Amino acid sequence: MPTFNHLFLCCLALLAVVLAFAVTPQAAAAQTTAFRQAVAEGAARDDVLAEFYRAREFEGIWTGATELDRARRNALLAALAGAGDHGLPAAEYDPQTLMARLQAANTPAQKGAMEVEMSRLFLSYANDIQTGILTPRSVVSEIRREVPLRSRLEYLQGFLGSTPASYLATLPPSSSEYARLLREKMTLERLLANGGWGPSVSSSSLAAGASGAGVVALRDRLVAMGHMERSATQTYDVTIQAAVQRFQQAHGLTADGDAGAATLAEINVPAASRLQQIIVAMERERWMNRPRGERHVWVNLVDFSAAIMDNDSVTFQTRSVIGATGSGRQTPEFSDVMDHMVINPSWFVPRSIIVGEYLPAMQRSRDAISHILLTDGNGRTVNRGNVNFSNYTARTFPFSMRQPPSSRNALGLVKFMFPNQYNIYLHDTPAKSLFAREIRAYSHGCIRLNDPFEFGHALLAAQEADPEGYFQRILNSGTETRVNLVDPVPVHIVYRTAFTHTTGQLNFRRDIYDRDSRIWNALANEGVAVRAIGG
Repeated sequence: MPTFNHLFLCCLALLAVVLAFAVTPQAAAAQTTAFRQAVAEGAARDDVLAEFYRAREFEGIWTGATELDRARRNALLAALAGAGDHGLPAAEYDPQTLMARLQAANTPAQKGAMEVEMSRLFLSYANDIQTGILTPRSVVSEIRREVPLRSRLEYLQGFLGSTPASYLATLPPSSSEYARLLREKMTLERLLANGGWGPSVSSSSLAAGASGAGVVALRDRLVAMGHMERSATQTYDVTIQAAVQRFQQAHGLTADGDAGAATLAEINVPAASRLQQIIVAMERERWMNRPRGERHVWVNLVDFSAAIMDNDSVTFQTRSVIGATGSGRQTPEFSDVMDHMVINPSWFVPRSIIVGEYLPAMQRSRDAISHILLTDGNGRTVNRGNVNFSNYTARTFPFSMRQPPSSRNALGLVKFMFPNQYNIYLHDTPAKSLFAREIRAYSHGCIRLNDPFEFGHALLAAQEADPEGYFQRILNSGTETRVNLVDPVPVHIVYRTAFTHTTGQLNFRRDIYDRDSRIWNALANEGVAVRAIGG
């Protein structure tokens, strides 16, 4: 049976015939004048289109009868037909309606109007598929990412200077992650057409040795999700236990093999909701559609991990603790460049912590937080005995606070700096017990590392013959020391509740800051929808 795409291509061929018609030279001149007048009028409402067509003396690029016109037209219509594959609002780019309007454009004025309309659609599609539908910060204020927006005029000029279909194929992100997400999206859409993952598991918890309907539902769902082979077992045996562990690992859960309440809650998330997460991840990937650096640091907040990436491969990874879920403590999303580390750092207490937490404590007892020094505007230590803390408010408090280097320092024994306006960095911590927890959102916003020394060794390996020895010598000195990175390393702080490993394993994480749900709602408002595809 012919597919939609086959039928669509046949319609394109018919459209080429409809748009071409023979006229006398005199009539052609009149029609050309009327066409250009219509293009000029249509483009006048858009400065970029007006500039583009004025430079071409209002000659068209889409609606003519030449082979190149047909190639451009067909390439655009074919690209629009695939917009839904990329999680774009398919109805906005409806190629069938566009084709019908092109076929109905019989007069030069109508063709001129359609010429401008196709350019508008091209620019909208190019922007959406290359750098995203949404403006991140307008949806979630904590997303401070600078989206690599392209010039609309450059889109038009680049298209004219290239083979049409090839140019349009270059617009989606070229990252391996985007390709893997796209593949997983289409796989899940086919699964949805066949009923998804089946009935949810109604049990409150299940563990080894259990049997009955709950175990059967769990077994069937794990099979449908691809975590185990088909089985007839009705008992929670070692096969199901291993499959549950694989599921837990792919969802950031403690991989104990028991299907407790938290694990079953994730198992029961509908396939359509997981598809929404993938679509959001693809939109997020478009916001970062630029080179990330052959070597870069990748911090996925909801995975509670920080990794060093070399040529798209993880060469070092450690657990992390991120900002608490409360207001004002959530870690923002942004990219910057790490240019140095500080071994044996001092901690200069942020103003928000000083006046919000420490000043009230010192007003109750001037000896509170005594391990942190009070300093004046010149950095000199101030004797607390000479200060009446009750005389000050959060606005008038004139002092700063600093914790000297030590193993008790809030930053631990090393911090990794990528100077930014948010005062966010990666660092060690004396609070090691938090790394054993499943959800690790406890900091004031900075990112704590479970293996900071090893992280430092990995960074220094690019410039030191003995990175571990070099690091240890400075550490043992106890002296606060700045170590510059000869080759600064880009740092990307991201939030991906759906992501893949380079092996292709699809992973999901919980939306602890409620950011992806807001992004999905904004995408849905723009016309993005979950779909099921048969066949």
